[in-house]
Amino acid sequence: MLSHDRVWAAIDALAERYSLSASGLARRAGLDSTAFNKSKRLSSDGRPRWPSTESLAKIIEATGASLEEFTVLVEGHGPSAVPPPRMAVPLLGFAQAGAGGFFDDAGYPSGQGWDLVELPARAAETSYALKVQGDSMLPLYRNGDVLIVEPGAPTRKGDRVVVKTTAGEVMAKVLDRQTAKSVVLVSLNPAHPDRDIPMSEVEWVARIVWASQ
Repeated sequence: MLSHDRVWAAIDALAERYSLSASGLARRAGLDSTAFNKSKRLSSDGRPRWPSTESLAKIIEATGASLEEFTVLVEGHGPSAVPPPRMAVPLLGFAQAGAGGFFDDAGYPSGQGWDLVELPARAAETSYALKVQGDSMLPLYRNGDVLIVEPGAPTRKGDRVVVKTTAGEVMAKVLDRQTAKSVVLVSLNPAHPDRDIPMSEVEWVARIVWASQ
């Protein structure tokens, strides 16, 4: 039976499964860091407060979990009930990603020289991993975090993306706008400027679908 306590317990179990606190899970999903705090689970008059379906959809997408896995957690089986999905994907640093020979023109992995990393996340066969270098994505992504990116995946305003320019620059940003003429990117770190790059200078754009923390 679906209950208020079980839904919140499932959110806690999902966070635990991905080695996150409830606040960390909220941040990864792009929500306020206090969204899943225990104090937010009851209203001021003591009535149960339920998480929104939008919030649930965002944490499922942010962790790479499936709806079926979340349902298992709601049923009270705990984070170890379903073995975490694991797969090996190619791993490069941003400096390597900017060099030639590792990608084709569409941003798909090619050639040799890849390391492999095994991560508890779902990913497409064409996905690969990039290790964050620098602080332009703080506080969301830290230096050393690993991003799984999926070239060819549809992108929309607000998506986190990795962009490579024809000059070999590779950057992780938030997509603000993409037109036939340019792509506008936002840095979460105010110390780094937003970018408006002509499409003639963009080699590829790949959506970030998962990130280690």
